[in-house]
Amino acid sequence: MSTKPEYYTNELPIPEGVTVKKENNMITTQGSNGSVQKDFTKMPATIEVESEKITIKSYGNRKSDYALVNTIHSLISNMIKGSTSGFTYKLKIVFAHFPISVKVKGQEVHIENFFGERSSRVSKIIGKETKVVVQGDDILITGPNIENVSQTAANIESSTKIKNKDSRVFLDGVYIYSKG
Repeated sequence: MSTKPEYYTNELPIPEGVTVKKENNMITTQGSNGSVQKDFTKMPATIEVESEKITIKSYGNRKSDYALVNTIHSLISNMIKGSTSGFTYKLKIVFAHFPISVKVKGQEVHIENFFGERSSRVSKIIGKETKVVVQGDDILITGPNIENVSQTAANIESSTKIKNKDSRVFLDGVYIYSKG
């Protein structure tokens, strides 16, 4: 008979050039590309930050506890990766009927002349450190927080959804084609 462990643990090494701080279950990673903050208050696990590693311990020994420990591990590793190298999403502007123009105004992206519409479609840029750059037919979204970058890309892509038309014929829109 195999016995289950009392609790699950997972360790994550902290690379050089990255500082990790924990204050009241709020973890902040600071690196060369910026800082990323996330609140882990609602996660039922213990997170300990030491000088060169982060230890994550579950409260129980069920399958869901094991999954939770690995989820927290991947969230923190994404925070470390974002604060060192950052994340980039690339979107392609595709049109066949009316030429689409995309403009960044403050914390909003305006998609103008979509199917000849007079009003522009507006989507929000999430996060202060997320940058949106339009280069010809491409839109580059960069930032240290993967959640903000991916949500911004999803906002832009979903703002050009076409309703009540055949999506095989009307391919106009803005589509994500690269994540990295």
